[in-house]
Amino acid sequence: MRDREATEPCTHRIAHVERADVQRRCEVGRGGRLRDHAHLQRRHGGEGSDAPHEHGDRGRHARVARLREDRHDHGERGKLRISATSDFGRNLLMKWLDEFRALYPEVRFALTLTDTISNLVLEDIDLSIRFGTPADSSLVARPLAPNRRVLCASPAYLARKGVPGEPGDLARFDCIVISSVAGPVNEWRFTRDGHTQTYTVPMEDALETTDGAVARQWALCGYGLAVKSIWDVADDLRAGRLKIVMPDWRYPDAPLHALYHRNRFLAPRVRALLEFLTERFAQTAGELNALVPCTDDAMPAERRRRAQRTQRRPNRAGA
Repeated sequence: MRDREATEPCTHRIAHVERADVQRRCEVGRGGRLRDHAHLQRRHGGEGSDAPHEHGDRGRHARVARLREDRHDHGERGKLRISATSDFGRNLLMKWLDEFRALYPEVRFALTLTDTISNLVLEDIDLSIRFGTPADSSLVARPLAPNRRVLCASPAYLARKGVPGEPGDLARFDCIVISSVAGPVNEWRFTRDGHTQTYTVPMEDALETTDGAVARQWALCGYGLAVKSIWDVADDLRAGRLKIVMPDWRYPDAPLHALYHRNRFLAPRVRALLEFLTERFAQTAGELNALVPCTDDAMPAERRRRAQRTQRRPNRAGA
């Protein structure tokens, strides 16, 4: 018996270990809860899978590689597949990932930067960093940070064209529009003191792109006004390369979320990155608020009235 075991092909042993590991993950999920076999088949492309069929050796090797990585989920190691928006990913996330890898040197990254919403299951994404709240109920959206969106332009452009004071002034300015699969985001809605005004950017006159990083670059080049998340342009605002215009008119916020699939096992490396990013966002959020000019018009109406009453009140000190 021992001689037969000794001559058993190594590949059969690996396959046996992998099948046992898959069975273990199927039966025991996070927190010891049972997980059904259908979920396992969907995840790894078995019978009843919703994922596209993978042909040939390439698909089989990819599945085996993923299973081998999952066997090491007892610690912060292995490959972390991340998706993020292009501008945020280049300007901030890459720096934070460098810091994270210094803490966890056995973690490797597969980073996808795109402004298109990824299919986390089909594209095998562990974690996606996105602005706004997703409509997909199969995803968990963990809040990371508030995010104010601002209308901004380069100082050179404002010196040449002037500074808009309200949404009605935008008709005489060049506007940079970001488009998505749903179409161009050319209805810019601003609110002040509870009153909302919408300016619809004429697309025949607009500069249009599907990439937020391109929109930011065009604004830096002095091509026009762009609506950008403050996380994307924070360094440009600090350096004076961009200026916020119409700060008293607020564009709808789009909070940052970390997205992951509701039914997917969260490896320790994913949980560690979530905690790390939450801490980094908390440390940085306060600094960003200081970048938005605080004018009297930017105050809520009631707060402004209270401030005016305080200023008119006679100083009775020493009376």
